[in-house]
Amino acid sequence: MNTQNNGRRLGALAAALFLAGCANMSGIEPQSKLRDAASVGLSGTAMASAVPAAEWWRDFGDEQLNQLIALALKDNPTLKTAQARLARAQAVSEVAESSKLPQLNGSFDATRQKYSANGLYPPPIAGSINNSGTLQLNASWELDFFGKNQAALDAALGTARAAQADADAARVLLASNVARSYFQLARTNDQLTVAKRTLAQREESLKLVGDRVRAGLDTQLEQKQSEGALPEARQQIEALQEQAELAQHALAALTGQGNRQPVAAPPSLAALKPVPAPTELPANLLAQRADIAAARWRVEAAGYDVKNAKAQFYPNINLMAFVGLNSLGLGRLLNVGSEQWGVGPAVRLPIFEGGKLRANLRGKTADLDAAVESYNGAVLDAIHDTADQVSSARSVARQQAEQRDAQAAAESAYQIALQRYRAGLGTYLNVLTAETAVLNQRRLAVDLAARALDTQVGLIRAVGGGWQADATVPIAMNASKASQ
Repeated sequence: MNTQNNGRRLGALAAALFLAGCANMSGIEPQSKLRDAASVGLSGTAMASAVPAAEWWRDFGDEQLNQLIALALKDNPTLKTAQARLARAQAVSEVAESSKLPQLNGSFDATRQKYSANGLYPPPIAGSINNSGTLQLNASWELDFFGKNQAALDAALGTARAAQADADAARVLLASNVARSYFQLARTNDQLTVAKRTLAQREESLKLVGDRVRAGLDTQLEQKQSEGALPEARQQIEALQEQAELAQHALAALTGQGNRQPVAAPPSLAALKPVPAPTELPANLLAQRADIAAARWRVEAAGYDVKNAKAQFYPNINLMAFVGLNSLGLGRLLNVGSEQWGVGPAVRLPIFEGGKLRANLRGKTADLDAAVESYNGAVLDAIHDTADQVSSARSVARQQAEQRDAQAAAESAYQIALQRYRAGLGTYLNVLTAETAVLNQRRLAVDLAARALDTQVGLIRAVGGGWQADATVPIAMNASKASQ
């Protein structure tokens, strides 16, 4: 009889294992592959000169800028949002880590119950109303033989590291936006200086024309031409003052100052020192950018999610134990004989689940492919961004050299035209033409100086903004490594 029972048990177990084999994961594999540095043309030796300082903005030599960035990094809501996301991701990783440890909890139940006269219990319990109680300590420990809990923990840690890199990337972006807005304010102030200088110059010209008209050397045409130039100069001053106010508002928003004016002393481009920047794509670009590191950690987290989904196909084994007291009648709960205990394993094996496990694995695998392609997109965007900034930096430097020569020639031509007009050897139209060329070059000089600084900041941000990768960042991870 015992042999028969054992045979039946073995047959049932074999049938269960056969059915469990139906829940397989074959044919579900990730399709996307990570792009490495060599595949995007970043092979070669890393350049130390291409790595900005952590507080690169100090190299511009403007204390007011330093204070604004410090204020922004302290009070900006966007940065605090990123930090809150980081805190949440870290909490999730702590929850995942707790699942690897034994769980222990206590319980106390007290019940007043009328027992059925026709139920399980015999008289005198049947048909009576009694109190019952249970005081118990329960323990469980899931034995992670197939790495399900470890994979969940690794995925949560990857997500937390990605959130940390996102917060770092937000800091870099915020600092660069403050610097660029500050340089825009400096550009507007310098353009305002040029406009005020133009107004003063035109007022002097009006006096000269007036003297010549009264002397009969010029006509009312020259008088009206000179008078008409003044409202135009005043309009330009008003427009630039509006731009300066808007730049102040932008800085106030970035630094969390609300309606307060964050910049007391108007900055000037001439007071800002240019900083050295790389003139070609750095070979270690992918290791310098926090946004790429964040995308990489998301790939790793998605890989561990796939590993966790695969572990769902295997048995779940728990050790269960309890010890406590149980009695019919609360007054007897603490009496001798109320003790109870139990210990044993609990095994859960998926046999038929309607395709849920395969669907879950397909979903996690698709998430991994999406994370890989997001990473590849971030790499290509970084290459594009950096290449554009390098090209712009080179071009602006060449443009500034040509512009300086053009401005020197325009200033000289203007002085000659003005001297000839005073001497009666030239017309006022020649003066206006020469003045227009001078004003265009003065404005262009300010714009190019501002653009040079803006491009330097853009290039600093493009090569990482001084962010330093943690030693644990997976710089060269296989796309499918974590999912195996």
